[in-house]
Amino acid sequence: MREILGRRRRLLSRRNDGRPELIGAALTFATEWQWPVLPGVAPDPQGRARCGCPDPECTVPGAHPFDPGLLAATTDARMVRWWWTNRPSAPIILATGGRAPCAVSLPALAASRALALLDRRGMRLGPVIAAPTRWALLVKPYSMEQLGELLYAKDFVPGSLRFHGEGGYLALPPSETGRGEVRWERAPLPGSAAPWAPDVEAVVDAVVDALTRTGVSAPEL
Repeated sequence: MREILGRRRRLLSRRNDGRPELIGAALTFATEWQWPVLPGVAPDPQGRARCGCPDPECTVPGAHPFDPGLLAATTDARMVRWWWTNRPSAPIILATGGRAPCAVSLPALAASRALALLDRRGMRLGPVIAAPTRWALLVKPYSMEQLGELLYAKDFVPGSLRFHGEGGYLALPPSETGRGEVRWERAPLPGSAAPWAPDVEAVVDAVVDALTRTGVSAPEL
């Protein structure tokens, strides 16, 4: 019990200014859950809606890796501690796939309504990450072949769905990006192992059905 409470304190700990302590969360993800992480690009201090990377048209400001690149993602505690000691406000970026979970994301309004319907049906979901414009439902790792077969078998898949698999990434809570705060809509339960996540097939089937039944317009974002 003491170990679980300590882990939860690390995930929810606060700095002196009241902002979340990113290094504690990053260490929990990397060392206890074995999710490879790395620091993301911070938002441009001259304009938070812009990214600190060289691309003036960046569509995910502050919410992607740049230096180091995605291949540097690690579960090594020493590296994680060094990164966030030197860059304490850097967003936490998860390298999806492999040992880490993958995700299915969709626009925030559509996601909110879909989750409400799935709750009424009693469907079990894993952690859900909420950013200002998109929410991401974590799923078990899948291969590109598995995803291709799943999508090919469907008559219709909304174009606003995005799939974060091998070679992809997501910003994890409690990161602050150019579009705002990244938070848990459905937080992982504290425990000694990485949080449970459903299969991608179950999530895609349920989300597509929910979007169809609720008639939610899910524009590309």
